[in-house]
Amino acid sequence: MKFINFIVTVLALICNRVEGLKLQANVGELFSYKIEPQLFNWTHQVISQQFRYRPSLKSYPDLPSWMRYMYSHEYHAGFLYGTPPESAAGKDLSLDVVALNRQNYETRHVVVSMFVAHKFPTPNVVQMKINNLNWVHIIGDPGRVENLRNIFRNDLWPNSKEDLSVVFMESAVNMGGRLPLRPQQREGVIVHVGSFAQFSPRLMELQEEVRPLYKLPSCTYKRTSVQKIFENVGFKLDWCAFRMVGMESPTEILFHSGKQNEQQVAEDQNQRQQDRWMGISREDVPERNYIDEFAFAFAIPGMIFAILIGMLSAVLCFQHEKFSSNSDYPMSSTVQMVQCSNQPITTLKSLKDPNFLLDNTSIRSQSPNNSFYQLDCGTSSIYARPKPPPYKGGTLGRNGVNI
Repeated sequence: MKFINFIVTVLALICNRVEGLKLQANVGELFSYKIEPQLFNWTHQVISQQFRYRPSLKSYPDLPSWMRYMYSHEYHAGFLYGTPPESAAGKDLSLDVVALNRQNYETRHVVVSMFVAHKFPTPNVVQMKINNLNWVHIIGDPGRVENLRNIFRNDLWPNSKEDLSVVFMESAVNMGGRLPLRPQQREGVIVHVGSFAQFSPRLMELQEEVRPLYKLPSCTYKRTSVQKIFENVGFKLDWCAFRMVGMESPTEILFHSGKQNEQQVAEDQNQRQQDRWMGISREDVPERNYIDEFAFAFAIPGMIFAILIGMLSAVLCFQHEKFSSNSDYPMSSTVQMVQCSNQPITTLKSLKDPNFLLDNTSIRSQSPNNSFYQLDCGTSSIYARPKPPPYKGGTLGRNGVNI
């Protein structure tokens, strides 16, 4: 018997193919499946993040539209999750899951079969956002899901004990939220729970209590009357995202998942069909003339540039004519005239010389009193220079110095 089991195990390892389990999913109820190394007969993990998985619909490159796959580095496992729609009811699905061992690059393949059972969607749904958890903490930990359900079944929604279930779950980041500033912080997860039971009076009071917060995108600071009930089991809710959606819900209620009940969906489809816009044919589409656009783009700037150049040329020509007309008149600036004379050039003498006074008198008499200088222009003089200005009269000192 042991030998037969050994042969079967060896054949499975050689073929690298394991026939998977038969799973079941219900319409309108969250489905989740954890992909672990044990599914491929890998019993140990030598290094961190050793295995990688790639699931897809059999003979197709991707998963069904209602199903998502995400890998968790925290749990070192992959998770398939989603909520089957009514269009998938009664169908059998086969998923191909390929696993890669990053240590030795060994690949294995398993086929997971699934049947989608028909179930009436729950008409009454409570939508909430949990800030201190990630999506994997809801899918990978059934205990947390049970604690969340017990809050509603025991305290807030006692009539839902029989059929309360999680109908939707998604990461807040995938729903349009922002990543936290610190990687250590949680991303947040959006969870919907639903039931066929009518909303309890306590839930209705809670709805009216948080209704003024609907205009805010997020409000982690707000505390409500049921705050302690959720915090005692480890849930911190964003009360701005708390919604109660049902057949009697107000029209201003927003939907996290973008899905409404069947009646509202049918009305919206009829409205879209009535308001559908019929496009025109390709031949009726007007053609764009780029020549006119380029001409219009260059004509106006060119005209403005030509006008500015003409104005500048006119101004410069007018100034030139004004300068030419003023050139006929003599310049107003003073010009020193130099006059040549044949008088001998006097030499400088010392002030102590007794003949200084006589020479000084002759020089003073010969010096001009105006701006016309007299120069000696003899044949022996090559360079002519003007005489110095006249000496001003003064009083002579003892030594004949002019004081």
